[in-house]
Amino acid sequence: MRTRLTQRGQIEVAATEVPLASRPAAEVPGHWLLARLGKRVLRPGGLRLTRSLLGDARIAGQHVVEFAPGMGRTATVVLDHGPIDYIGVDADPHAAELINRLVSPKGRAIAAQAAASGLPDHSADVVLAEGVLTIQSETGKQQIVDEGVRLLRPGGRYVLHELALRDDDDGADAAAIRAELAQAMHVHARPKTVAQWQSLLTDAGLRVQTVHTSPLALLEPRRVLADEGFVGALRFARNVLADKPARRRVRAMAKTLRAHKSALQAVGVVAVKAVGPPA
Repeated sequence: MRTRLTQRGQIEVAATEVPLASRPAAEVPGHWLLARLGKRVLRPGGLRLTRSLLGDARIAGQHVVEFAPGMGRTATVVLDHGPIDYIGVDADPHAAELINRLVSPKGRAIAAQAAASGLPDHSADVVLAEGVLTIQSETGKQQIVDEGVRLLRPGGRYVLHELALRDDDDGADAAAIRAELAQAMHVHARPKTVAQWQSLLTDAGLRVQTVHTSPLALLEPRRVLADEGFVGALRFARNVLADKPARRRVRAMAKTLRAHKSALQAVGVVAVKAVGPPA
């Protein structure tokens, strides 16, 4: 089955089309394992937070670039808003091909690094980065933000949607949380506090416009139902139950997220690039 968008806005992707589909469940990064099992919304704050951010960013009639579009759920919401064009940028050629098929002919995707997209300066009105920066090093975070700023026209909006620490004290507890997340998700998760995420953007010359927070409930049944719809949630649950190694991983991820639910949350920020030269 090839990637397609149903009339009800649900994304149908065969498990074999998901990046790293042949890798054992015990080894694959958590987000791609969830995608293999039918989870299409992989953002920390879910579809509701994404929709709020896109509303704040005013993407109708705009040129939109999205870094690491994942399974393309945000891309389909973007297209619903009627942008002039949409470009997804993904380092994985397989993922870029998947997104390209999904958004064509209204948009396109390219295989490139988020930190070095190769797109022209000042070619975007809105740059989206959801679930991209959390797994980067400090240098990687800065490079990707700087790339987004380079792409934005004056007055353009940078949209960030990431995992955040609730506590302003970024100390030993935060290090322990990061280590447990890395073990469960098989990626190096490095969340910041809400204030630190904002500083990352303002230090790059952007002005914070809006900030939203949301509980981290990626694998909670109510969130799965809200994000995936009844059919999608049922498909995901059925696939998890049918795959014992995957089920073991999903349970471990859910357990880790629940253990730290008081310390973690999702954050969404829309920041604006100055119209004139810096003061």
